[in-house]
Amino acid sequence: MRRSGVLMHISSLPSPYGIGTLGKAAYDFVDFLWEAKQKYWQVLPVNPTGYGDSPYQSFSVFAGNPYFIDLELLQQEGLLLEEEIQQCDFGGSEHYVDYEKMYTSRYHLLKLAFSRSHLKENLEYQQFLEENQFWLDDYACYMAIKERFENQCWLSWDEGVATRFPMAMKIYQQVCSKQIRFQKFMQFYFYRQWKALKQYANEKGILLIGDMPIYVALDSSDVWANPELFQLDQKTKRPIQVAGCPPDGFSPTGQLWGNPLYHWDAMKQNGYQWWIQRTAMASKLFDVIRIDHFRGFDEYYAIPYGDKTAENGHWEQGPGYELFQEIEKALGKQHIIAENLGFLTPSVFGLLEKCGFPGMKVLEFAFNPWEDNMYLPHNCGKDSVVYTGTHDNDTVRGWADCMPQNQVEYAMDYLNVTQKDQLPWAFIRAAWGTASQLAIAPMQDILELNNDAKMNTPSTLGWNWKWRMDRHAITPELAHRLRRITEIYQRAAY
Repeated sequence: MRRSGVLMHISSLPSPYGIGTLGKAAYDFVDFLWEAKQKYWQVLPVNPTGYGDSPYQSFSVFAGNPYFIDLELLQQEGLLLEEEIQQCDFGGSEHYVDYEKMYTSRYHLLKLAFSRSHLKENLEYQQFLEENQFWLDDYACYMAIKERFENQCWLSWDEGVATRFPMAMKIYQQVCSKQIRFQKFMQFYFYRQWKALKQYANEKGILLIGDMPIYVALDSSDVWANPELFQLDQKTKRPIQVAGCPPDGFSPTGQLWGNPLYHWDAMKQNGYQWWIQRTAMASKLFDVIRIDHFRGFDEYYAIPYGDKTAENGHWEQGPGYELFQEIEKALGKQHIIAENLGFLTPSVFGLLEKCGFPGMKVLEFAFNPWEDNMYLPHNCGKDSVVYTGTHDNDTVRGWADCMPQNQVEYAMDYLNVTQKDQLPWAFIRAAWGTASQLAIAPMQDILELNNDAKMNTPSTLGWNWKWRMDRHAITPELAHRLRRITEIYQRAAY
């Protein structure tokens, strides 16, 4: 059955407390999707945000973002008082997130809630600790020690604890024991609130799509606790090569992401256990997993560590089908969407076909009038997931304001509209009308917003990941409009 859904990150939900959370607004959004007869809610990575406030540069691929813990739900449990929440300065506004204020205010309240919690004898908490020990102990320890070293990356810590020398680890675990317990407290409440929200959505017939970045951040418990799984110098522990993309027509010096690359041979030797654990964790959080930068599993671009651009990189062989074979052998068939955008080789298409994963089509890439582009709606086959745009794209309205006139005119002719401001819903209608098994529109396009609402501009810092939806944006009329198009193109969830 062909279905549809909406891309909307948790941070972008409305709330009085500076950032979207797993509280009332999230449940209201599920209700909106249900009223609009949508089947899917897609979110960006829900891990703690690291460098540049990006959910794609996290301190752990297993941990949940403490900012998403809902304060009112903590208040209902008697862990916070209403006046304590009201007195906090969350900064920003209803329309954007102030991450600096989040850091200073949110943790103050969470520490207050932690001081009042009584989890030692809580059986649910003890079960959580046991089930998540394989990542939680390292993560909690990492974040506690990181705080001790003024939040610097582990490479700047004292050598003993940076290299996890047993005696040094024992000392820091004792010295930081309270901070470690606080980190575990936050993870327990994140996962508890997430589980309740997911259950509510699933009971309404709505499935959650989550984003899995291919790479992890150097400043993470993942690399600190598992250095043998990454391409690191044995003496300095610094990366040998890092991730990125080669130069192209959009970026003459390429993209330098800086993530450490995997030591695939080492991962193969232990049966890809880290990836199996990571996928298992994601499958608990989400009903469908979107894997970012799928091309990197076929071949990955390796840039010498220390280079200022991506120009001197080269391609190396990835794990290919074997990795996904081992994951399926351990966990069964997974529901996965492959982000296969950018320049693709025949071997990438071959890997995608062998895995049986649907790839992505993005309509904003479609309307160059000089070729029969593979992203045009009539070329979107049933083995694909079609998007009007993604978190890295302009909004459709922003796209119409920025693109060359001939492309905008071609889009208007193709979509049979006479005004540029009609394009957001024309893109939605076109996506919903394709043969693709799933059609997704970012909430910004449904709301017809300009680039002030853009989520991310790749390779830039400063104003990314901040957009928040107005608390009055969701209306019965909007739900009806989306529901009507969904019914017309026979994508209705019920």
